[in-house]
Amino acid sequence: MDSGTILQVSLEAAKAGGEVLRRHFRKDIAARIKVENESYNLVTDADIEAEKTILSIIQKHFPDDAILAEESANEAKLKERTWIVDPLDGTNNFAHSIAQFACSIGFYYKKQPLVAVVYNPISEELFTAIKGQGAFLNGEKIQVSKSSTLKTSLVCTGFYYDRGQMMEDTLSSIHELFQSDIHGIRRMGAASLDLCFVAAGRFDSYFEYKLAPWDFAAGALIVQEAGGKVTDCKGQELEARFSSVLASNSLTHQDVLSIVSKHR
Repeated sequence: MDSGTILQVSLEAAKAGGEVLRRHFRKDIAARIKVENESYNLVTDADIEAEKTILSIIQKHFPDDAILAEESANEAKLKERTWIVDPLDGTNNFAHSIAQFACSIGFYYKKQPLVAVVYNPISEELFTAIKGQGAFLNGEKIQVSKSSTLKTSLVCTGFYYDRGQMMEDTLSSIHELFQSDIHGIRRMGAASLDLCFVAAGRFDSYFEYKLAPWDFAAGALIVQEAGGKVTDCKGQELEARFSSVLASNSLTHQDVLSIVSKHR
């Protein structure tokens, strides 16, 4: 398995997709409702164009590989070689002219993550990882934080589109985390970047009660390769399907898990 070639194709695709997003960003581009009765679940022409651009590059180099992408496919069983793509993670941010969004590309081999790329085309931060070879930001190796207690932790979270009990459960976890005297809570709006920020030591942990595989396929590997730990919010192994996600610097994982696991 030539992981170096896969990384180079991932980089080419992510940068090309990022150029599409950069070209459309803060322009007069309409956001449409993706799911009926969910006015907050958006898609834009930039999502669609970026995905077509990314997929065309992957298919040019690896025409026989399977691709699981947000805008063109539903959740499916992973094949031996599967690319998992989110062309625009953080669509709401993008639609509101907030420069916190990314192209996310993960390559899975035999249901295990092998290569990951997350690219913010506005900040030009490029996070990469190959399994067993470490995690990098713009070519410089990164590591998770060394915070060992909740009292010295900055925690990030996210909210799925559900506005019912799942939202209430997230708020309950936030409330209890604050009672543990954490430094603070952040909600940035792009899961792939939230995970990369854990990998880079900016956040000590991140949790969300429901994510699609394209939201975390790349970021989870980057956290692990930076020395962190990733599970679901029950402490089980994270699989490439719709799932809860808890990522941490590993030192605080059990402390955060003890809180988030009880509320969902």
